[in-house]
Amino acid sequence: MPDCNHCGAHVSDQFARVFADEYGEVHACPSCSANAGIAEVARERAHKA
Repeated sequence: MPDCNHCGAHVSDQFARVFADEYGEVHACPSCSANAGIAEVARERAHKA
């Protein structure tokens, strides 16, 4: 089961398919970022890592 790499919260397989990066890593989820900005926060965190 996929988890958010930032906060460790569980995310659904469907969420991971939509928001994971090209390596399958989820960098932001509803538990650690605003729903409206998940894609933007994920891109920012992926670039910093």
